[in-house]
Amino acid sequence: MKKIGVIGGLSWVSTAEYYKRLNELTNERVGGLSSARIVLESVDHQEYIEAVIDRQDEAAASRQILNAVKIVERAGADFIVISCNDVHRFLPEIAPQIEIPFLHIAEATAVAIEKLGLRTVGLLGVRKTMEGDFYPKAFDQRNIATLMPNDLERTYIDDKILDELNRNKFTKETRAGYLEVIDSLAKRGAEGIVLGCTEIPLLLSPDQIPIPSFSTTELHCVAAVEHATSGNRG
Repeated sequence: MKKIGVIGGLSWVSTAEYYKRLNELTNERVGGLSSARIVLESVDHQEYIEAVIDRQDEAAASRQILNAVKIVERAGADFIVISCNDVHRFLPEIAPQIEIPFLHIAEATAVAIEKLGLRTVGLLGVRKTMEGDFYPKAFDQRNIATLMPNDLERTYIDDKILDELNRNKFTKETRAGYLEVIDSLAKRGAEGIVLGCTEIPLLLSPDQIPIPSFSTTELHCVAAVEHATSGNRG
């Protein structure tokens, strides 16, 4: 069984969910008392926020992630999973500096969307994810169009992630607000919705969303376990 290198802490809330699902899925796939082989490096979220938001220093934020990646590489990880969507924007510059591969969250999501035959999806996440290019690039390769919320909606989604979801706070009011944004995207042509922040699936379950939804947390964990346990299935 391959060892999964997990970069966590951004936030600890979704990192805990990753650890739980990676082990549950491994046990389901392999059987017995099997659990995932994981090496975890947890980044200080406050230091990351200070770099990205307070100082707007993308280079400093990227160095934080690179340092974490090198730690799990030295600890024997066979491949790396980052339990945070927006950090994936740094992979083009980080990947050439290490010897082991990344399992990209956007690629795992794109595969699932393609399997359902959808051609247009809405994207929720922090502002840098919604306004970034790593999801549209992954989707474009499979002829999937990406819709993002309008500016006011993006501000609302981003604020609630930072002020509530990252702090393990999930309210009915925020759930209703997110569903309004999803409804708006559906009216604009979204056939499905990508929960492109690893905390959003803890706020919204598939049965609460009126169109097909894609939990990037779940899809990423499934892909990681399939990769780690190939050849070890019970």
